[in-house]
Amino acid sequence: MKLGVPKETLPGECRVALVPSALPMLAKAGLEIVIEAGAGDAAGYPDDEYREKGAEIGDRNATLAADAVVFVNAFPANPDAGRPDLERLRSGQLVIGMADPLGATEHVRRLAETGVTAFGMELIPRITRAQSMDVLSSMATVAGYKAVLLGASHLPRMFPMFMTAAGTISPARVLVIGAGVAGLQAIATAKRLGAVVHAYDVRPAVKEQVQSVGAKFVELPLETAAAEDKGGYAKEQGEDFLRRQRELMARVVAESDVVITTAAIPGKKSPVIVTEEMVKGMPKGSVIVDLAAERGGNCELTRANEETIAHGVTILGPTNLPTTVPYHASQMYAKNIQTFLKHIIKSGELALDLEDAIVDGTLMCIGGEVVHPRLRQILGLPEATQSDEPAAAKAGS
Repeated sequence: MKLGVPKETLPGECRVALVPSALPMLAKAGLEIVIEAGAGDAAGYPDDEYREKGAEIGDRNATLAADAVVFVNAFPANPDAGRPDLERLRSGQLVIGMADPLGATEHVRRLAETGVTAFGMELIPRITRAQSMDVLSSMATVAGYKAVLLGASHLPRMFPMFMTAAGTISPARVLVIGAGVAGLQAIATAKRLGAVVHAYDVRPAVKEQVQSVGAKFVELPLETAAAEDKGGYAKEQGEDFLRRQRELMARVVAESDVVITTAAIPGKKSPVIVTEEMVKGMPKGSVIVDLAAERGGNCELTRANEETIAHGVTILGPTNLPTTVPYHASQMYAKNIQTFLKHIIKSGELALDLEDAIVDGTLMCIGGEVVHPRLRQILGLPEATQSDEPAAAKAGS
C-alpha cells in the first residue's frame, strides 16, 4: 500500500503529518511513503531527511493518488484551500487527518460524496489503548505550553519572584480556567516560570490533577455533579449556572495578572466565563490568552486571531497555537498517526474491524455515506441500521 503525505495548504499551517523518524516503522508495516516536495520544510524537516528514511519525494498529484493520504488538516477542516484536492480523491481511498467533524459536518458530507474512507482524528475515543493516538491531547499539550509563553511575553512584568539589591520583585499571578490537557500543561509551564498559579474547572474531579502540577484549585460553591460527560469532556451548562459561575469568578479574575482560558465544549460554542466587567476589574497591563477563541472564546471581548486591548488589558485569541511550534507539534502528531496506521493496516493491507471502538469511533464516512452516528445526528440523517450500512463497511474493506 502506498501512503501519501501532501504539503498542508491551510493558510499559516506549518506542521506536516509525518516526520522522517516515523517512516521506518511504517515501512515495516508494508507501507511505501511518498512525500510532497517541501511538505516538511516549514516544520524543520527537509526533503533529504525523508529520502534518507526511504521515502519517495513527489508532487501533489503523486501524494493524492496514493492508496492512503494523511493530512494535518483534511478537507473538512480546510474547506477553502483544500477544495481543489477533492476532485483528485477517489472512491475507496483512505483519508486520515484532523477534520473538525463536529464543527464542519457539512464538509464531511461533501468529503463522503467522493467515496473515500475517511477518519477524523479528533474523534479518537478517550480509552487507555487509544492514548497514543489522541491528537487532541497532543496538540493541546503544545497549545497550553505556548499560551503561557504568549502571556509572559505580553505581560509588562516578570513571572518569577526575584530578590535583588534593587529590591524584591513579587511573582506574577496566573489563573488557568479549564484543567484539561491544555490547562494542565499551562499550569505546569507557568509554575516552571515561577508564577503563583491558581486553576479552576467545572469538574471537581480534576482537583487532584491541578494540585499535582503545582496550582491551587479554585473552588466555587456551584452544583457540578453533571459537569462531565462519559468521554471525560466538560458538558455544556445552562445560562443560570454560567451566570452564577461568572459572579463567583469575578474576584479571582481581578486578582490575576495573566488569565489563560481553555474551556471548550466539542462541537459547541465556547462558554463565556470572563465578561467585560471582569476585564475592567483586572490590573492594567494584564493579559488574557483565550484558547477557546475558535469557537467564540471564553472571554466576552475575544476576537479570533486578533490582539485586542480593552480597559488596559491585552486579550489574545489564537486559534492554531500548535503550528507556531511546528517541529515538535509535527513530531507528536506523526506519532499519533503512525500508531493509528499500525492499528488499521496489517502487512500492507487495510484491515478494518468495524466492531473495534477506535475504528468505529473515528470513521466518518465510507462507501459514499456519512456513517458516524453523531455526525449523522448533526446532519439530520436517520440512525443507520445494519441493513443501511454500505457494502464496503460490511466487508470491512
